[in-house]
Amino acid sequence: MGFSATSPTVDQGDGASISAVHPDIIMAHILTRLDGQTLASASCASSQLHAFSTEGKLWRDICSATWPSVADPRVDDLISTFPAGHRSFFSDSFPLLDNFPSRFDLSRPSSPPTTELISAVDIFYKDQLIFSKVQESETESGWFLCSPFRVDLLDPKETVPTPIRHVGEDQASLKQLEENLSLSWIVIDPTRKRAANFSSRRAVTVQRHWLTGEIQLRFATILAGEKRGEFVQCGMVVTCNWSEGGELHVREVSMQVEGMEGNHLNGKESLVILERAIEGGERRKEVKGKGRFEEYLEMKRERRERKERREKTLDMICIATGVTIFLTFWSFVFFR
Repeated sequence: MGFSATSPTVDQGDGASISAVHPDIIMAHILTRLDGQTLASASCASSQLHAFSTEGKLWRDICSATWPSVADPRVDDLISTFPAGHRSFFSDSFPLLDNFPSRFDLSRPSSPPTTELISAVDIFYKDQLIFSKVQESETESGWFLCSPFRVDLLDPKETVPTPIRHVGEDQASLKQLEENLSLSWIVIDPTRKRAANFSSRRAVTVQRHWLTGEIQLRFATILAGEKRGEFVQCGMVVTCNWSEGGELHVREVSMQVEGMEGNHLNGKESLVILERAIEGGERRKEVKGKGRFEEYLEMKRERRERKERREKTLDMICIATGVTIFLTFWSFVFFR
């Protein structure tokens, strides 16, 4: 459908082909068929389309279709309180979070700490939903603030069957999951009325656990740490295995924040980092999640090597100091 900027029948550059269409047809049969990105682009084409595209129900339906978890009444009611409702939620959550430390403001969040974080999580296989859940996490108790931060969506003995079937050899099945399984993990801050998707969308690693043999798919976003030059990994792990009948069962879906030393950050430290990313992190249509993760691993390796060199140098200094003291002592004993 074309838009003519020189139409004599419409002022302000509106396209005649659009103005000739009845508004009910545009709303009911055209805009409802668009996804969020296309609708946002269409809203820039004319003032009429812009007015239509601000309709709240359009964006509510788009959000629910994109992330079935946000249709949960608790989440839907909360999103309705955002500045532009579901439209601003989509703007926050659809682009991937690109909170790479070299470009990020390390100041603390401007608003008071939130009392809870809400996770809206959806797992897809070939764009078909296989898992969806909403989890609320309180953030005020001493237990949360002092314990390692972790969000678990499934109980230890709980499993979720999926329609995914085992195909071919082991490596082929791992490749199948790596290419076709995607994760959306949106963290919502009710206090700030903001949200961000912390998933890399596609897994950055897919491997079998060395002890249990279970398949672990890791999704990750690299975030700025509390100090300049420090980086952390917001990692999400989907653990699954094949049943005797050849179906894939999901056994664990979890999130943790990990430092460069391999340590898991506690709730207080993680909350500051997550809030800062939600409030000020850049959003991009495409982020090379796997590339960012590999850069992070390389930085961890270099950091570890520097630490080992420092420790080795310190050991040599200690040995040299000890030998010097020993020789000085015995020289004093024998030659006084």
